[in-house]
Amino acid sequence: MQDKHKVTIAGAGPVGALIGVMLAKKGHQVDLFESRPDSRQTNIYQGKSINLALSDRGWLALQAVGLDSKVREAAIPMYCRIMHDEQGKLTKQPYGKDGQAIWSVSRSGINEQLISMAEQEANCHVHFEHHLQSVDFSSAECEFRHHEDVVNHSADIVIGADGAFSKVRRLAQELPRKRTSYSMEYMPTSYMEMSFPAAPDGSHTMEKNALHIWPRKNFMLIALPNPDGSFTGTLFMDHEGELSFAALNTEEKVSKFFTRYFADALELMEDPVAGFLKKSPSPLCLVHIYPWLFNDKVALIGDAAHAMVPFYGQGMNCGFEDCRILNELEAQHDNWADVLNAYQLARKENGDAIIELAKRNFKEMSELSADPSFLLRKKIEAEFHNRHPDLWIPLYSMVTFSPQIPYATALKVGDMQKRIMDEIMAIENIEQNWQQAFVYDKLYELAKTTLTEQS
Repeated sequence: MQDKHKVTIAGAGPVGALIGVMLAKKGHQVDLFESRPDSRQTNIYQGKSINLALSDRGWLALQAVGLDSKVREAAIPMYCRIMHDEQGKLTKQPYGKDGQAIWSVSRSGINEQLISMAEQEANCHVHFEHHLQSVDFSSAECEFRHHEDVVNHSADIVIGADGAFSKVRRLAQELPRKRTSYSMEYMPTSYMEMSFPAAPDGSHTMEKNALHIWPRKNFMLIALPNPDGSFTGTLFMDHEGELSFAALNTEEKVSKFFTRYFADALELMEDPVAGFLKKSPSPLCLVHIYPWLFNDKVALIGDAAHAMVPFYGQGMNCGFEDCRILNELEAQHDNWADVLNAYQLARKENGDAIIELAKRNFKEMSELSADPSFLLRKKIEAEFHNRHPDLWIPLYSMVTFSPQIPYATALKVGDMQKRIMDEIMAIENIEQNWQQAFVYDKLYELAKTTLTEQS
């Protein structure tokens, strides 16, 4: 695109800041508006998840603005899951091939680095504590409230990067004569952050380069490592019900719960009972909306377009991929209407696909990851991938380590792979025979017939 335009971005979280940097580097005049204070001066992340799993799709987007090396300096590679059973026995499951990892990164750290990078661009301005009040979807003019003042800001396009509860999206839904399909589904599961402090000498109290999971079927605890020796833990369980956040309402009940289900974690956590009773669980929700584009002037990106549950670790990665695709499309078209329509076409089906995959993955993490049959299935898949890497890429690797494969393709192929593996796991005495040649011969014939026909 030759002409330079004025771009308003509502929301200066990681996704909003990243697309702001990308467009500013192209020469566009960018204004980033954030309702919260500057997190570099005020801790706005207290009590919220402070680290995330960054994988190849996210790294590719950060590489596009030259921030990948700096982020990697403070990131911790996690090469495997480590499952903790109720007796404290540990089981490892690699995430991919040797050397492949997802990375534990600080959400606030990435956000602050991106905001600082945005401020270094002469044609990018960041405005904190500006609350969006209205959007004119015909002119792309926005009204913000900054303390007691009303600020009117004009632009050529508006990008709504203001998260799962997006104000831009809510305003778009109110447009007259605009057919907008929208749903927000609250999951029965909520989450609460728990703290695993570092050892007295500053070291990690569990294996550092792993994502730790305590799978308990209908609920689970996970822990991701931090550079200071601590782990950020998150407890996921039903919001209401017989065994739920609501039911655990006394010190005695909470103490019995942790002692019963997380005995090995209990001794490593920082006052989990008191911490549990002081906090309120946070909801998890799924967002579907169409269109993502309104009047060729206002577009949604990141969680504003496709909020998902965190069980595939792809929320930020998907949002960053939105930014990379939009940035690449900007260079391929002559006007913003064409750019934004191409962006919507490229990303909508992939947003829907990863929302579905993330929803499904709760069962894998909380239940199947402790199932010997499931772990055997994963071993067979990994071995078959090693033998025939061009024919079979496991679903997790397609999503996490293969940014060239769209999420929608991964979902479709993954469903076919599941049907194939169901046949393999039905082989008599598969537990004893899984290394035999006839198993892989059958798997090859099934994969060759099914997968190549779809390619």
